[in-house]
Order: sequence, then structure tokens, then C-alpha cells
Amino acid sequence: MTKTIDVALIGGGIMSATLGALLHRLEPTWSIAIFERLSEVGLESSNPWNNAGTGHAALCELNYMPEGKDGSMTTAKAVDINEQFQLSRQLWASFVEDGTLPDPKGFISPTPHMTFVWGDDNVDYLRRRWELLKDEPLFAGMEYSEDAEVIRSWAPTLIPGRKKSQRIAATRSTDGTDVDFGALTRMLIGKLQDDGAALSTDVTVTGLKRLPAGDWRIKLRREVGQAKFEVNARFVFVGAGGGALKLLQKARIPEAKGFAGFPISGAFLRTDNPEVVARHTAKVYGKASVGAPPMSVPHLDTRVVDGEASLLFGPYAGWSPKYLKTGSYTDMFETIKGHNIWPMARAGLANLDLVSYLFGEVFASRQQRLDALREFMPDAKDEDWRLIVAGQRVQVMKKDAEKGGVLQFGTELVTGADGTIAGLLGASPGASTAVHVMLTLFERCFPEKMPVWSETLRELIPSYGTKLNDDPEAARAALERTARTLRLVETSGAPALDVAATVKV
Repeated sequence: MTKTIDVALIGGGIMSATLGALLHRLEPTWSIAIFERLSEVGLESSNPWNNAGTGHAALCELNYMPEGKDGSMTTAKAVDINEQFQLSRQLWASFVEDGTLPDPKGFISPTPHMTFVWGDDNVDYLRRRWELLKDEPLFAGMEYSEDAEVIRSWAPTLIPGRKKSQRIAATRSTDGTDVDFGALTRMLIGKLQDDGAALSTDVTVTGLKRLPAGDWRIKLRREVGQAKFEVNARFVFVGAGGGALKLLQKARIPEAKGFAGFPISGAFLRTDNPEVVARHTAKVYGKASVGAPPMSVPHLDTRVVDGEASLLFGPYAGWSPKYLKTGSYTDMFETIKGHNIWPMARAGLANLDLVSYLFGEVFASRQQRLDALREFMPDAKDEDWRLIVAGQRVQVMKKDAEKGGVLQFGTELVTGADGTIAGLLGASPGASTAVHVMLTLFERCFPEKMPVWSETLRELIPSYGTKLNDDPEAARAALERTARTLRLVETSGAPALDVAATVKV
């Protein structure tokens, strides 16, 4: 007889880990099983070397405040992204306080977030962006400067070797973080296992079928020995990263029709030279090239993995039909169906600049990549840097009533009409907004549970159901509490968080 479980989590990444941890707290008697095709959890997109580890809060990412043709800007998207990351910070802090997560330094590090630009137009844009953001409560304390010496004090590698005549500007927020989502995934899933959840690795999901009674039959194959087996589940979450689209198509839910995926691979230059690493302790984002997707915005990042710091610069975009770094070259072609050919075609025609950008990136030489690095770090030495391959990202293409199809940047939660299945498509800001995604999933898939669950959710995430940015005191209190609990600031008698603006122009 086929075993029936309450919750099946397909994919052992940060999304499944977050959902599992929350569901276990809300319904401790529910049985949970996690199925991962690789030998360990957190090895694909959640792996720290497969992503930039930025706790995306729009503190430095310019793509969350694009400039309109008339020069206008709005803070709405940036504030929304920051609100979403604050939900994650609050949940992590609660889990640290109750022992679900051990020492937070194992997965999160205080790392200033900076934006750095050059040229008159870009400097003007950054100044106007800062002027709009500095009065938003969640962005309190953001600094701005056009002074090379001030910028050198923030990030010493950006200035030496740069022409003095070049006009530059930077913003800095000391509330930024570097997050090892792989470590966080392992911690959360490890605690789930301790509490009775079942983890199966080296197992591939080969099929999803809705049963007459409403449950889902999951067909699986062990990678070692190729043995096949089946499990029934009352609720299924497809958190398989780039592999989610194929599985949602196998489930044959109407809500997945019209979706397609455009894979973009990535690479970074990396240095572990301690002298170079010691000179740069920040995540510094620039402005994207024309046609570049948001995930390809250039940035020079501090990365802390297993307690050791490195620097990454990139990403350099590329192309492969794989949907996962460890996937198959047939991935994209297997997902092309009659219902998504037209959206794919229309989205492609509307984004020819992206195609041109990728073509140039694919054939870029090492010297061209180093030249891009030197726009940020003028005195970078070739011998200090090596190229590493990062993870695959699958940008969502979807139906659009007016345009036929659009390329969507960000994440897309797909849920079945009856609330028994959900899956996540898309890319950045992804992991940083995992908690927000799961709260949305609860509202769509478990509406009858929300009156009871809401009380526990507010205990874990105090701002749940509200907007921190609407209340300066609440925003300050939330930032201070999470900074203190996650050990992002020193707590020996000093204020937990300095949010006083320091502005030098």
C-alpha cells in the first residue's frame, strides 16, 4: 500500500526549508517529507557559490528603482522588496531566539550595501534616488557622497588607480547583510529531521498525478540503483528551482499553462587573496548594461562562507538550455508546449536587446571580464582572480493579454485552484523573500487555516499583516531587534543600531 504523508517538499533548497520550518511550527503533527535529487540539500541555487548571497533589501540594487523616460522615479518597489526581506529577518531572529537556528554567524554576516556609479548622468540619477529613499523609514541612515576620499573610506578598492577627473558617487547602508543560504537551508532542514521529518536525497521526482480523492501521487526514482517507488501526499510544494516548471507541467494543472522559462547561466571572478579581501568589506552594486537582466547587474561582493571571506565580481551572463546547474541540455526543449510557444515567441521578440547582451557575454574574453572588474577596482591584478561558474537562473516567460507574452524578472508563485499544490518559478530576489513567498502561499492554499495560524505567525514575524515603512518607530524597533538577535551589531552596552543619517556631498 502506498504511504500517504501530509506535506511533500520537492527540492531541498531554501524555499522548501522555509516552508517546512513554518508548517512544522503551525501544524506540528503533520508529516513532512523532503525529496532532493542531489546528494545533499542546498547544493543548487541555495549554494553560496551559486548566488551572490545578497540579503536583497533594495539598499543597493538600482533595478528596483528604474528611471522612467521622463526621469521620474518611485520608491514603491524598493520599499516593497525591503519589507519582504524584513519578514525573513524577523523569522530568522525568532528561530535564533527559540533555538531552531544555532549561532546566526553560521549563515548571516553584517555587510554594508553600497551603490557606486560614474559619469554625470549616473551620478545625477543616484543622487535623486538617494533623495527619495533617505526619508523612508526602512532606508534611514543611507549615506551619499561624491567625495573620493569618503568613498575610499567606505570601500578602499574603488578609488586607487581611478582618474581624478572622473565624476563618481556612492551610497552606503550599514544595515546590509551577506547571507549563506546553503548553510541556512542545512540548519532548517536538519532541525526538521530532528523533529521527525523525512529527508530523501539522490531521489528524482519523475511524475505527479492527481488522485480522485484529491491527494497527489508522486512517482520517484532513486539515483543509485534506479529503484522506483511512490508516495501519496495531501499537499505538494514544488521548490525545485529551475526544475519546477517541468514538474508543474507534469502535474497538468491549468494554472501552469502559458508559463515558459528562459535559462541564463552565470559566472563570477573570485579571489581568496587575503590582502585583497581585507581591503573590501561591502557589497557594491553598479548600474546594469543596456539589455542586461537584473540578475546581471555588476557587483563587487564580500562573501563569507564557512567563516572565510572571499570577493566575487560579476555576474558574467551566459546561456545554456539547462534549467539547473546539474541539469540536462534538453531541459528547455522538454518544457516547450503548445500553450507556451506563443508567449515565448512574443517575449523573445520584445527582448532582442537581452539576446544581444547575452551574445556579447558568451563570447567575452578573460581580458574583457577583467576590464569590467577594473571599472570597479582599477588596480585589480589578473593573477589574483579566477573564474567560477555560478548557478543557473530561469527567467519566467508568461502569457500577457496585451502583448501575447512577457519576460518577467523576479519570482512567480503558481498555485492550484484547490490549494493542494504550489510551485515557485523565477529568480532574484528569490531566496531573500522566501518568507514573504510562503506567507502568500498560506493565504492562497490554506485560507481556512489562517484565522488560527495568524496568531502564531505574528509571534514569529511581529510585522506580519502590517507595513513597517508606514511606522518609523516600528521600523526602527524591528531593525534593532533583528540586528541584535542575528548578531549584526555589537551589543556590549552600545545602541543596537545606528540609524542616524551621515551625509557628505
